[in-house]
Amino acid sequence: MKKITKATYLKWYEDMLFWRKFEDKLAQVYIQQKVRGFLHLYNGQEAILAGALHAMDLEKDRMITAYRNHVQPIGMGVDPKKVMAELYGKKTGTSMGLGGSMHIFAKEHRFYGGHGIVGGQIPLGAGLAFADKYHKRDSVTLTFMGDGAVRQGSVHETLNMAVNWNLPVVFCVENNGYAMGTSVARTSKDTEIWKLGNGYEMPCGPVDAMDPIKVAEAFDEAITRARKGNGPTFLELKTYRYRGHSMSDAQKYRTKEEVADYQKLDPITKVLDVIKEKKYASDKEIKEINKRVKDKVAECEKFADESDFPDKNVMYDVVYEQENYPFLPHKLD
Repeated sequence: MKKITKATYLKWYEDMLFWRKFEDKLAQVYIQQKVRGFLHLYNGQEAILAGALHAMDLEKDRMITAYRNHVQPIGMGVDPKKVMAELYGKKTGTSMGLGGSMHIFAKEHRFYGGHGIVGGQIPLGAGLAFADKYHKRDSVTLTFMGDGAVRQGSVHETLNMAVNWNLPVVFCVENNGYAMGTSVARTSKDTEIWKLGNGYEMPCGPVDAMDPIKVAEAFDEAITRARKGNGPTFLELKTYRYRGHSMSDAQKYRTKEEVADYQKLDPITKVLDVIKEKKYASDKEIKEINKRVKDKVAECEKFADESDFPDKNVMYDVVYEQENYPFLPHKLD
């Protein structure tokens, strides 16, 4: 694995803080109705992305995930201004404003969404890995899902196919405890989700996903295995979301005390504590990072606010149309 150095910690702190503040701003403008529809935020889960990116080769590896998908493309290299513009429904967004919150997509950065159907991205992730194997490309696909998605039949079909075909894919369950609003304990006899991999003789295991180092180590092992041609891995990333499932979530399924306890494990605070303890940055330098993050978020908001909405005809231009389609009923004389 790439060494975890002073530079790594400083990058992790600035990246994770930016992702957090970027989404805090989204929550604010959502209340102002500048962002419409659903909005699912990643607050608390940032160590997963930080650790994964450290282990990945961003020149060739791919990522696909569900609808909690705003900060992942930013980590993969997408301009955050375009991500915020997409959430605003503006034509300068990643999909000209047509995708919105749940469907961020950037093929040029090997980020394949952003999928609103629960579990819908999982077979697609295996498909990306199959294409890489078929074309003999040295790439690995990280396929993310929430704990609620593992009850989908397509998950099990995909795991079976991936291990049979020895695909270069890492299946990553971001277990934040509650799916949409129901605890894992209420939906499964065994709450250790990672054990599902055993049923397919697939390497599997739990990961403390509030710590970017442990995440990076787990992903490095899984990605290395896949890149060597030794097939898929199934990881349960044990994390916690500080906000609701979406902005409309009343969160009556958990107590404020529970959330406060998990906030003591905040990965951003953990990384900052190491920076201070090892004197990787002075108080002045940390303040400069904080200001840089604040200014960057403000720049994204300004860009989204000032961008134009797409023309209505754009919606029709991106819909597939076949001339002389044979199955339309003929007009009666």
